[in-house]
Amino acid sequence: MSPDPRLTPANGRVAALSLKGQVKAATFVDGWTRHVARPVVALRNAPDGRRERELLRGEAVTVFEDRDGWCFVQAARDGYVGYLPRDALHEMDRPDLRVCVRATHAYARADLKSPDLMTLSFGSRLRHLGQEGRFILTDAGHVPVMHLAPVERCEDDPVSVATLLLGTPYLWGGNSAFGIDCSGLVQTACLACGIACPGDSDLQAAGLGHAVTDGSAPRRGDLLFWKGHVAWVSGPDTILHANAHHMAVAFEGLAEAVTRIDAQGGGPVTSHRRLG
Repeated sequence: MSPDPRLTPANGRVAALSLKGQVKAATFVDGWTRHVARPVVALRNAPDGRRERELLRGEAVTVFEDRDGWCFVQAARDGYVGYLPRDALHEMDRPDLRVCVRATHAYARADLKSPDLMTLSFGSRLRHLGQEGRFILTDAGHVPVMHLAPVERCEDDPVSVATLLLGTPYLWGGNSAFGIDCSGLVQTACLACGIACPGDSDLQAAGLGHAVTDGSAPRRGDLLFWKGHVAWVSGPDTILHANAHHMAVAFEGLAEAVTRIDAQGGGPVTSHRRLG
């Protein structure tokens, strides 16, 4: 079986040194670490190509090639490979804080009336540089203390994390509070709870938790998969998912969703998986 190109840091010109002997490339390199400098940036399948996933401020990547203003990278969070603009990356010390609310602002000063420098999504990572009253000075600016948590602190309920993003507009390939898709919602919630999680629904269906095959009813925190879609089970009769029907993250009755998705050509539920 050929390697999955989404997870294989090789593009013909260059490849990760660890792949030497496994793939063909003109050059094999160790790569170097950079962090995302923008609030959110699309990880593309080619320079100026299609958005595959998104990365947030402070997330780490390994850069294998810097060419014509584009970097060929692999994301640290899940191994996803793609292209980012060179100016979307910078060098920084390892982040030690993360945004723990749906979204926040980074201000020019420790003053809520000062200019806001950028808006940051849940999950963004920042470096603690000091504190002034109710604000923490970070590498992005001054951020309210109550909007930040230590990067190593994990949440304990992925469904509650996903609920923070209720109403977020649907965006194919999205991973932020500004736009998100079904697998992005699952990954965001899992990573916040310290659960390793790939970026796409087919990879999640193959590797997250374990399959429930005894016919037992779905329970809160389970995942239901369709062809090309995934949803959190939020209660005995409801799911929570980012979906193109509502064009948002929304609650939906489980039975209604199963009927609707099948009627709209999505087919039946293909997998029921349980974390832990």
